[in-house]
Amino acid sequence: MPDTASVVIDDLATPADAVAFRTLNEAWITRFFALEDADRAILGDPVGRVVEPGGAVFVARLGDVVVGCVGIAPEGDGVFELVKMAVADDHQGHGTGRRLIRAAIDRARELGARRVTLETNSALGSAVHLYETSGFRHLAPEERHVSPYARADVAMVLDL
Repeated sequence: MPDTASVVIDDLATPADAVAFRTLNEAWITRFFALEDADRAILGDPVGRVVEPGGAVFVARLGDVVVGCVGIAPEGDGVFELVKMAVADDHQGHGTGRRLIRAAIDRARELGARRVTLETNSALGSAVHLYETSGFRHLAPEERHVSPYARADVAMVLDL
């Protein structure tokens, strides 16, 4: 069992962090789905696509190793989207994902967010459950916007 007490949540800070962000996300996406253009855009430039427009990318570090990541991307009007959540296989189920989500929500609040949205897939039951227990609610079909992801069949929101 990983030593989750030693996991530190921090802002993306180095080119190596950006590589880990891309690698962790590509691993889970390609295990279940196909990489899409919207994935490639964010994963190829998390600073330019998420941080510089006013969001943040977090990494979970265990020593010098990045074992998880998540971003919050501004959508406008006090809304941020939780994006690119990934935790290394051997660190799943030990609270790292929950800590990343909490850090992202806390930063969204600091940035003046009134709500945080996310998209996922119903086949990812553990992820959906994690979002539900973190306070996100499912959006009804009429509340959803058109997604850039073909795989996104679940949309959720957390009102702050």
